[in-house]
Amino acid sequence: MSEKHSNNSASNVPLLADHKTITSHPSAQDTTVSFFRTCLNGLNAITGVGILSVPYALASGGWLSLVLLFGIATAAFYTGTLIKRCMDMNTNIKTYPDIGELAFGKTGRLIVSVSMYTELYLVSIGFLILGGDNLSNLFPNAKVSIAALTIAGKQFFVILVSLIILPTVWLDNLSLLSYVSASGVFASLLIILSITWTATFDGVGFHHKGTLVHWNALPTAVSLYAFCYCAHPVFPTLYNSMTNKHHFTNVLLGCFLLTTAGYAYMAIIGYLMFGDEVESQVTLNLPLNKVSSKLAIYTTLVNPISKFALMATPITSALKDLLPRRYKNRLTSILVSTVLVMSTTIVALAVPFFGSLMSLVGAFLSVTASILLPCLCYLKISGTYRNFGCEIVAVVILIMVALAMAISGTYTSLKEIVHQL
Repeated sequence: MSEKHSNNSASNVPLLADHKTITSHPSAQDTTVSFFRTCLNGLNAITGVGILSVPYALASGGWLSLVLLFGIATAAFYTGTLIKRCMDMNTNIKTYPDIGELAFGKTGRLIVSVSMYTELYLVSIGFLILGGDNLSNLFPNAKVSIAALTIAGKQFFVILVSLIILPTVWLDNLSLLSYVSASGVFASLLIILSITWTATFDGVGFHHKGTLVHWNALPTAVSLYAFCYCAHPVFPTLYNSMTNKHHFTNVLLGCFLLTTAGYAYMAIIGYLMFGDEVESQVTLNLPLNKVSSKLAIYTTLVNPISKFALMATPITSALKDLLPRRYKNRLTSILVSTVLVMSTTIVALAVPFFGSLMSLVGAFLSVTASILLPCLCYLKISGTYRNFGCEIVAVVILIMVALAMAISGTYTSLKEIVHQL
């Protein structure tokens, strides 16, 4: 996840521009970002920790669920173009919550903001679980004793990762982290190449045939696929940063085609390698005595450390804005950031189930932010709902399908989490 969520992102997340850092704050907007750099930013926004969970999603739903991956990608691309069309109608729109406010007033802004911040919070928790799982897999016997208290296994590494991450959330200027974040595209490519090498040359092979379809687990597969396409809150930032905004649809098309090809490839090779035994993170299945496996795992660990602060910054900024003016100082800023990291660590320790958590994020929040809200906002802003036609039929069908996905996926994910507690 995303990174991603990555995966997995928000309109306040800094992005790589030609010469400056792009944020969603109007005063920080740069309109000199080239087509190529915008494509790179888009790929970085869409590609995240979902690359690790797609083999598990395919194993959950079976081979036929690949059709759902392509269907969700198509729907997400279409709703991305709806966001562009909303922004074309009003040049004052700078952020995703702005679209919500233009469509439904203060209530719309609140709904969009809550959806965004909750998604970012859960994705941040997923980063900690991701790091804890992979480090405990590499070092299963690691532990630390403090007085009579012994912390071992995943819990120890979740706490360790949170301590490593903590200084990054104290930074006021995340421009350096934004450049590190942009390397996520290349990190994902390196992970794919490393796992392919492990299967082809390091003895794992492609020996599993898999199952055609698992009907009962399709909601889980759909939720995880939806989690892979939860970057819509960052699209207004990308759009506003472009030199030539007319090319934004082409940027979206290129990003979705490349990302979906990568997700599909990763899902297929992971399922062929490990079959129904594939873990929620495919890196947990890799043999630890191979250099290619270790390279994939260590590359995976870069994402939580480099992107956590980017995910947390919009949340901490919103919390700081709620404080009285006399409490807005450097010390309070550090305290708020520290409390946020502590809270995500506690939740990560209490609910250490990466697959189920990402499924919940995908079903409840990604479907909402990536499909439902763009459709509803577009209908309201454009006034299309007043004129019956092919487009409104397509949008209404998409809304109904998204609602079904959200309800069934959320129920299944919560059921899995409760079962595993």
